[in-house]
Amino acid sequence: MKNVSEIILEQVELYNENLDTPVDTSHGNETILFGAGGVLDSVDFVGLILDIEQAINDEFGKRIALSSERAMSQKNSPFRTVGTLAEFINAQLEAE
Repeated sequence: MKNVSEIILEQVELYNENLDTPVDTSHGNETILFGAGGVLDSVDFVGLILDIEQAINDEFGKRIALSSERAMSQKNSPFRTVGTLAEFINAQLEAE
C-alpha cells in the first residue's frame, strides 16, 4: 500500500502532463503546491485536489473532503506543500 505522500506526488506528476509550467516535485514533501512559490493557479489546484481525493479513496477505500471548512479555517494552510497536505489527509484518515 502506498503512503499518502507517495499518492500526492504521483497525482502531481500525472497532473503535470497537462500543465505548461509543471510543479517541480524533486523536493518531495517540501514541494510547494499552492501559495507563494507555487506554479498552480486556483483552477489547476482545485483539479489536482479532486484527483488526490479520488486517489486516496481508491487506495484506502475512504472518502475524504479536502475542501472542507476544517481545511479552510486552519491558521496554516494544509495545502502549502506535499508534506502539509499529507499530514492533513493522514489526520482525516485516522479520524474515520
